[in-house]
Amino acid sequence: MKKINELFYSLQGEGYNCGTPAVFIRFSGCNLQCPFCDTQHNTGKWMDDTAIVTEVMKYPAPLIVLTGGEPTLFIDEPFIKALLVTGKKIAIETNGTCPLKLSEETRKQIWITISPKDFLEGSKSPILMQECDELKVVNVGQELSHYFDMKAHHYFLQPCDFGDAKKNQENLQMTIESCLQDTRWRLSLQTHKMIGIR
Repeated sequence: MKKINELFYSLQGEGYNCGTPAVFIRFSGCNLQCPFCDTQHNTGKWMDDTAIVTEVMKYPAPLIVLTGGEPTLFIDEPFIKALLVTGKKIAIETNGTCPLKLSEETRKQIWITISPKDFLEGSKSPILMQECDELKVVNVGQELSHYFDMKAHHYFLQPCDFGDAKKNQENLQMTIESCLQDTRWRLSLQTHKMIGIR
């Protein structure tokens, strides 16, 4: 059984798969406490793997996004294999601080996005996962060069949403400038918030 915060159909709003129709499976529970997190971790319902797959199959999306919370706390080999049987692409969004409990063969069949939160004040959780398909860094003005020590096919820099229009605009300009100065970065925006979808 897995505690699911919500399961819904929308467009991926961020990163490499931005604009792709996707079923989002958002898990309740995380090992970090990010002040800007948009997930309520004390809510959700318990579902078994079969019920989750059945719900996913109601939608025509080519992509399933496992997010949270921190999905690596809850996913396992049988669950991922059950999702792979659907024929849909599987993407995991993780903070990278927990090991991915999957075989190498299964890991090669899924898309992994690491969004490290090592910049948080008081963060003591080391980033254990050092290799991914996509590295998506939330920019709050921290030093960025060390992120290139992590092996990724794509590097995205995304301005943090502080919930303050003036601060957000300043951070956006800073993030754009960082992308222009180091062309390894690509700009990621939370387009779902911009167009008013989930």
